[in-house]
Order: sequence, then C-alpha cells, then structure tokens
Amino acid sequence: MQQSSMAKPSCAAALTVRSEDETIQRSTFERRTEGTTNCEESLKPTLEDTRSWTISFEKVMKSAAGRSCFRQFLRTEFSEENMMFWLACEELKKETNKTVVEEKVRQIYEDFISILSPKEVSLDSRVRDVINRNMLEPTSHTFDDAQQQIYTLMQRDSYPRFINSTEYTDLMKSLEEPPPEP
Repeated sequence: MQQSSMAKPSCAAALTVRSEDETIQRSTFERRTEGTTNCEESLKPTLEDTRSWTISFEKVMKSAAGRSCFRQFLRTEFSEENMMFWLACEELKKETNKTVVEEKVRQIYEDFISILSPKEVSLDSRVRDVINRNMLEPTSHTFDDAQQQIYTLMQRDSYPRFINSTEYTDLMKSLEEPPPEP
C-alpha cells in the first residue's frame, strides 16, 4: 500500500513537469492572443467600421476591431478556435525562416488539427489528407486549404449569427449614443 501511494506523487510530478514543458513550448501567437478581451475593452471600433461589418464578412476580417469583436462572439458560441486557427495561419504566412516555419507548422498542427487537441477545428477528410501530405515538407502554406475551409465555415455559420446577435446590436447602440455630458 505504501508503494502505491509513493508512485502517485511521481505520476503527478511527471504530469506537472509535462504541463510546464507544454506551457513553455506554446507558440508566441497563442500567448499574444490569449489575453484578448471583448472588443469594447481592447480595440474600440468606430460607428462607421461597425456599420461596414454588415456589408460583408470580409469587412469584419480586415478590421482589427472587427476580428476582436467577432472573436469575442465566437467565444460565446464555443468556437473561438476557428478564429485562433485562422489568425495563426495568417501569422505563419508572414514567416520566411524555414526553421521557424517548421516549428510554427508543428505547433499549429498540435493546437488545431490534431484529434487530441481540445481546440481542434472541424475539417473534412479531404483537407485533412492534404494537410497530412503537406506535413512531410512544411511551408508557410501548409494549411491554406484548411484556413479557407474555416474562413468559409465562419462566414456561412457564425457571421450571420454575429450580425444578428444582441452583442452586435448593443455595440451599435453604444456607438450611436452620444457620450454623456460631463
């Protein structure tokens, strides 16, 4: 009995060490975006920007404030990983150093593609096959098909709900109201 109680702390210690290692290895992208709060606290959009978001999903995605507000909405729908994946792919495309590209590709795969990831994005089998082939020789475009599929998913499913949400309506009202007089 004493032996088994001694084994438990070893397992717990090993899990703790692994967890710390994983935390250390997390991508700089994820650390940078994890603390993002709602759009009103981070990037306050203008009324004009906010109105333009109803025109197209592309307007939302081209605006830093739009992405921030949309990401906050996705968080309420438990699908924030879609935006996180899309942003990670955008960051990857900017990278030119082969070694860094390979590391980022591996990290994105572990964070969003692996079936073991809690932040796994929903991709069809054809796109998964393309990714698996691309992983043999990773480039900054390894996830292009997957990124397009997730963009389309957000555009077709989440974007209409965002535009019709109380969060969006409340944001519009708060921007339309004149500021209180001092």
